[in-house]
Amino acid sequence: MNIRQRFVIGDQITPEQSQFFNEFGFIHFEHFISQDEVERILAAVKEIEQQWLREKVTKVNGIPIRFGKDVDGSPIVQRFAFASMYSEVLHEFLQDPRLNLLKAFSTKTSRIVEDEKDGLVINHYINDGRSNYTKLGWHTDSLRDIFQGFHKSPMVNVGISLDDSQKEKGGLRVIPGSHKQTQFELLFKKKYFVDNTPDKDEFVIETKAGDLTVHHGRIWHRVALATVEGEASRRRVMYFPIISGKYKPKSEKSATPIYHKFHRAIR
Repeated sequence: MNIRQRFVIGDQITPEQSQFFNEFGFIHFEHFISQDEVERILAAVKEIEQQWLREKVTKVNGIPIRFGKDVDGSPIVQRFAFASMYSEVLHEFLQDPRLNLLKAFSTKTSRIVEDEKDGLVINHYINDGRSNYTKLGWHTDSLRDIFQGFHKSPMVNVGISLDDSQKEKGGLRVIPGSHKQTQFELLFKKKYFVDNTPDKDEFVIETKAGDLTVHHGRIWHRVALATVEGEASRRRVMYFPIISGKYKPKSEKSATPIYHKFHRAIR
């Protein structure tokens, strides 16, 4: 199969789409939402940001919120957690029936997350010397389950691009097929989060605003540093996991997971 192939989501996941995901560990759907819907989501994110800055929110359900500076020096939120719990617009987005089709890439009993793990996450990357969030080193999403002390359950991560994301913006890099790796490779193939070295086998997933991607929880992936700076480097994307296993909701009393300590070294 052609690794650069892109798809359009219909009323079901096709055998070809399943085969592509099973082989490579990711899949790219174009034009999942319109530009108008992207703008509506960005407006909702801005409202949350203003609220959190005003109220000096530093954690949500035990998950640290990451702050930084925009290109004009104004404060911004660069990593949101549980965003859909603060916005009816984002909550409604997660009710889109097409998202339930993506459970086909996990298990029949899987569920879309809002109040578990980190909930709906929004990442805002800028490369301009002021930003505190410019890249993210190699990692797999399955490691989080290990840190939290329970058996890894099947999971996939769904991303929706809110900006065009070409190669020069850094973007999501994956190692195709690495979701089939051994347990040893899952733990030790890369230095989690601190290693952002290009890999000879990595593939850059370039998206347009409104595109949707799905990647397997065991696949190695990273976000590279943009080679452009300032406004040209702005990249916003929202993620949520589809998981199975025991329901484990978070609350304001939840402890901060240990893996978030790695994020302190990331800039």
